[in-house]
Amino acid sequence: MEVLQSINGVDESYRHLPALYLTFLSIWFLSACSWTVNTFNSRHFQSNNLQWTLASVPLIKALQLTLSFLFWYSCFHHHVCSLWMSFGVYVTGVLFQTASFVSFLLISHGYCITCERLSLTERRTTASLGCVFYLTLVGYRASVPYFTVLLILNYIISFYVIFHHISQNLSVLREQLAFIEDENVQAMHDAVYTKYIMFKKFQGAMQIVAMAETVVQRQIYMNMDNSSQNYWLRLLVREWAQFCIFLYIGWTFRSQDLAPRFSVMPTLKLKENSVIPPIYSVEMDEKTFKEFRSHEWNIGLPMPCSNERHKDSVLVIIQHPR
Repeated sequence: MEVLQSINGVDESYRHLPALYLTFLSIWFLSACSWTVNTFNSRHFQSNNLQWTLASVPLIKALQLTLSFLFWYSCFHHHVCSLWMSFGVYVTGVLFQTASFVSFLLISHGYCITCERLSLTERRTTASLGCVFYLTLVGYRASVPYFTVLLILNYIISFYVIFHHISQNLSVLREQLAFIEDENVQAMHDAVYTKYIMFKKFQGAMQIVAMAETVVQRQIYMNMDNSSQNYWLRLLVREWAQFCIFLYIGWTFRSQDLAPRFSVMPTLKLKENSVIPPIYSVEMDEKTFKEFRSHEWNIGLPMPCSNERHKDSVLVIIQHPR
């Protein structure tokens, strides 16, 4: 509201905003396009469900920046400040923050990294936290009394859940690596170690996010530097921080040709089975595979032949963990 009131008097301190929003719009739009193209081109390397879910974050951000640019540009150059456009900026901003935290929760649960899909409890927990986070953020943005306290409480719970599940996954992966070294099952070492490194990087990124949110909330309570003269500078710092954080996380979890057997994972995480199951393989031709019948071996994956002397395709049979 303070910004809208200053616009009527054409406050020159806001004149940098259209160019600033246009610059970040270009950056986020190019990032969204490159992410989508890379995910589509790498669809044969791994399951892309997580990557397609993460694609919603830069797309929503690009939409928010588009509306922000149009709002400020029309204010300064056409002297028309659209209420509906400002409301669109408000809504997309809330959606962006909600989509970001839901994505963080999905990664912390190990979605498409340590399990193919989340359990019913995990899905309900993620959906509940996302809805509560969205509602408290709406109330906070609308300056509803006590919603600042509720938002801080929601941040604490969300970060606790994220760090708790990251620690659980790191613990499980450490156990699996120890099991691999003890049993000398080197075929799975690179895949498990890759997942371990991804979670360690994500843990570091979440620590930076938690520190950034703490600084923001501290400035809100102390009402520090709230003047309009340096609003564009604070906006610049905030936007660059958001982009760098999501660039780091996006680069870590991008679609790529990962280590062999990276996609070999249980459908759901089992609490009583934290040690990686033994994986056996048998090579056979297509004719033999079609006639093969067994209840103990039930997953067949076509694999490229590494030996040029064998022109026919090779099928690898992987034993079901259960």
